[in-house]
Amino acid sequence: MAEPIRVLVTGAAGQIAYSLLYSIAKGDVFGKDQPIILVLLDIPPMLPVLDGVVMELQDCALPLLREVIPTDKVEVGFKDLDAAILVGSMPRKEGMERKDLLKANVAIFKTQGAALDKYAKKTVKVLVVGNPANTNCLIASKSAPSIPKENFSCLTRLDHNRASSQVAMRCGVSSDNVKNVIIWGNHSSTQYPDVHHAKVNVHGSETAAYDAIKDEAWLRGDFISTVQQRGAAVIKARKLSSAMSAAKAICDHMRDIWFGTKEGEFISMGVYAGGNSYGIPEDLIYSFPVQIKNKTWKVFDGLPINDFSRAKMDATAAELVEERDTAMDFLSQ
Repeated sequence: MAEPIRVLVTGAAGQIAYSLLYSIAKGDVFGKDQPIILVLLDIPPMLPVLDGVVMELQDCALPLLREVIPTDKVEVGFKDLDAAILVGSMPRKEGMERKDLLKANVAIFKTQGAALDKYAKKTVKVLVVGNPANTNCLIASKSAPSIPKENFSCLTRLDHNRASSQVAMRCGVSSDNVKNVIIWGNHSSTQYPDVHHAKVNVHGSETAAYDAIKDEAWLRGDFISTVQQRGAAVIKARKLSSAMSAAKAICDHMRDIWFGTKEGEFISMGVYAGGNSYGIPEDLIYSFPVQIKNKTWKVFDGLPINDFSRAKMDATAAELVEERDTAMDFLSQ
């Protein structure tokens, strides 16, 4: 049996974590023969709730789960980590300006980045889920200068999965018959779900998504807005934000980091934009198509970009530049 790995989940008393922890502890993410020490971090008022989560994890009687450590202390939470899943963030409250939200989250992710820098392994893989995810991820990375920028990523896999599912439903196939959709940019309503390079397997033959769907108006209209607005639609219907689907996307994202992407396929994740070939400003965390091998991601280069895509990619980049500049002002205060 391998040595246990230490996996941190922040916001661990929240509803995304509640959907996520069982899958991690069961072996769905890091492998069926990989023992896990789960570290659960939350704020002091949530510790009683966390105790209930710990009891439930114990009661699942999962053979891979060696230890569960609930804590509100960063020096405990971030110690010797192999993986950190940063779910907890300040949610947007009614009447809150986006810049107020950014300011609150800069404080949180500056602290967590500094804790990663001080206590975690330098090889730690960090996934930021808490919104605004791209900019929170950038702040965490900048606050952890001794950990490679490439070790940080943010979650756009939920958007990727949403886009794949919309295409699959439209074509009447299961979602595993759709590959290479792309989410460009920010995990916000400016993101650009792009199917110009996607393929759909229909009755055993692989076809370009545009040819399989044969409805350009839908692909350039309702499809994009449905994916962009899906989170809001879930909140409106459920009165709570996406949790089950977010947890599934986190599992997909981390599993691909650990085990790599399939040959000839790419997935979407928010990564450091330095050295990209798509003309995106470099000092951003931006969602690109990536391939992963040996726990190392690489942006999939050389895809032709038409004028329609270019405009959408630039618009979401512009939003990220503005977010970054606002956040950096707060960071320097």
